[in-house]
Amino acid sequence: METIIRNYFQAWINADANTVRATFSENVTYSECYGPEYHGLSQIMSWFEEWNKKGKVLEWTIKRIFENDKTIIAEWYFKCDYDGVVDGFDGVTIADFDNDNKIIRLCEFQSKSEHYYPYDK
Repeated sequence: METIIRNYFQAWINADANTVRATFSENVTYSECYGPEYHGLSQIMSWFEEWNKKGKVLEWTIKRIFENDKTIIAEWYFKCDYDGVVDGFDGVTIADFDNDNKIIRLCEFQSKSEHYYPYDK
């Protein structure tokens, strides 16, 4: 499953729709870190194709990854150029896999990548 999630992240960098299509179950639920939720593979593919018309993933680096039974938790850094605006953030993905090793549920959570230390002197 770790290889599947790594290949999925790389598919965004490569704008590789075939790998994205092969990653998910037909009945997948995908919740993005800033609110949108997609139900079913066809919605994910529409989002992927539309997003890649305006955007380019510049980096999606996995920092740590944990696997437990049929679940992967990955901590990562994401950076993209979308509509001429370059932005990046830290995040976490929780992905549940079905018995065919397809993602059936995926949730993302976002954190600012720039940190500050209010109590350091």
